[in-house]
Amino acid sequence: MTVVSMIRRLFVPSRNGRRAFSRIAFIGLGNMGGHMARNLVKKGYKLTAFDVNAAAVSSLVEAGANGASNAAEASEDADMVISMLPSNQHVLECYTGENGILNSVRNNALLVDSSTVDPAISEEVGIRAKRSGVRFVDAPVSGGVNAASAGTLTFMVGGSKSDFEDAKQVLTALGSRVIHCGNIGTGQATKLCNNMLLAISMIGTAEAFNLGERLGLEPKVLASVINSSSGKCWSSELYNPVPGVVENVPSSNEYKGGFGTALMTKDLGLAQSAATRTEASIPLGSLAHQIYRATMGHGFGKQDFSVVYQFLKGKY
Repeated sequence: MTVVSMIRRLFVPSRNGRRAFSRIAFIGLGNMGGHMARNLVKKGYKLTAFDVNAAAVSSLVEAGANGASNAAEASEDADMVISMLPSNQHVLECYTGENGILNSVRNNALLVDSSTVDPAISEEVGIRAKRSGVRFVDAPVSGGVNAASAGTLTFMVGGSKSDFEDAKQVLTALGSRVIHCGNIGTGQATKLCNNMLLAISMIGTAEAFNLGERLGLEPKVLASVINSSSGKCWSSELYNPVPGVVENVPSSNEYKGGFGTALMTKDLGLAQSAATRTEASIPLGSLAHQIYRATMGHGFGKQDFSVVYQFLKGKY
């Protein structure tokens, strides 16, 4: 580490009584992270990025960011580090590995993990971050690729109130809602509970419309009744799984875009693990996990999770 970098580790700028973030590192430039990082560049933040996919880094460099060869290098001079990674192990390696964030990041920097992982992983990283003299919040997102591109994500943040308020300064450049859920790990817990309920309601909606079709009902007629009756839910009204019922949703575009079946299956697996650890009873959540695993097994993994309607119809 250079002398300049050592000095910078001790310097924390401020604005209106709160910390100001002038140098941000972004780790993970996949379907979600790439859009998020690009939006930060567009908003004028000085950004250094890393991803194992060199082409993704090069694309962001062309947009105005700086590139790095690993997470440690990207984080060295950062006031804030944001990560968006695929799994528990990726997060642990990114933060605690040989070339990980905690090996280089400056004192009192704020680390923001927007990956969706087990709450216990966030808690573990939070403990290690505190030992290293840095701050950490978990901040998983809702909204999918389209919201990441548009900058309208919802962030569910777990961490201290002070760290939340600091993180919010930057996260509002990426999302329309930034919600404080409690201590470290509660952002992840909120995300998993929400997605479990979403999966259950989507399967229920798909079952109802499949039955309706078998009984000779026209899907739009059934939708008009359900959405003015007690069966109404987000999956039936705004994200209907039947092609042609709602325009501009994945089901009406061959189930392209949206939130992938593989990702929903992953989140249901995390919910199952958390339920096992806490001895919580989630019979419908467990069944939803099995159904989505079967849906993946029949080749629907890359399509939007509403494709479960086609799986239930036997279209495979």
